[in-house]
Amino acid sequence: MITEIKFKKQICELGKKIYEKGFVTANNGSISIRSDDNEFLITPMGVNISNMSADMILKVDGQGDILEGDYIPSTEMKTHLLIYHERPEINAVVHAEPPYATAFAIAGIPIDQAIMPEAVVYLGSIPVAEYGNPSTMEVPNAVKKYVHQHQGVLLENHGALTWGSNLEHAYYLMEALESTAKINWISKQLNGDRELSQTHVQHLYKMKTRMGIKGKSPLGVETEEGIHVKKTTPPLARSLSESDLNLIVEKVTKNVLAEINKLFS
Repeated sequence: MITEIKFKKQICELGKKIYEKGFVTANNGSISIRSDDNEFLITPMGVNISNMSADMILKVDGQGDILEGDYIPSTEMKTHLLIYHERPEINAVVHAEPPYATAFAIAGIPIDQAIMPEAVVYLGSIPVAEYGNPSTMEVPNAVKKYVHQHQGVLLENHGALTWGSNLEHAYYLMEALESTAKINWISKQLNGDRELSQTHVQHLYKMKTRMGIKGKSPLGVETEEGIHVKKTTPPLARSLSESDLNLIVEKVTKNVLAEINKLFS
């Protein structure tokens, strides 16, 4: 019982943290912890995650039946339970909607470029799980394809999901995911999302294995001998200047007025 109270306080504290970081808004997001072999603590539906109190946290069993609590469990409960069922060593799951990672999820772009050593070793590649309707088995079934080989997924048009050995681990993976997505996006705007070579990634993967970190990592790119990075995104089109825009507006306006004059002539 003492352990459960501790876990509930941890969930509430993390709820405040991810809200303050802008990883969730309104009543979005969900957090859960494995409290026993077949018992789990999970956040309620329809409650701002930053305003939760310990008595709002529900206890459910592996089938999703409520053992304790007066609220309705999160709509993502089935996905949380699927992860616990498939990965007995996982003890915490975090679902959030961090802006950059969620933008990649909406665009259907996985986070799988070998752009930083830290991302290769600690985060690994993050795939996109296809869209599913909330509260149905569509989301768990989509996540199931990736749960054994990855430490998290992007939920298409919905957000991100990470899981770990404890709540702190699951949260740090979410933080690393958002940071990697942000850096990836910025580097693309600079036309410089250059990837590490396969040779460098293989070295990092050996380091990852020695550290006991599981999950697939980005593969890196094939390069000429002695070259370890290359650009992977084509240069962006030249931005229009103010004079260019004024010229376009002038031409469009002129053509529209000409067509209107034809109608009334």
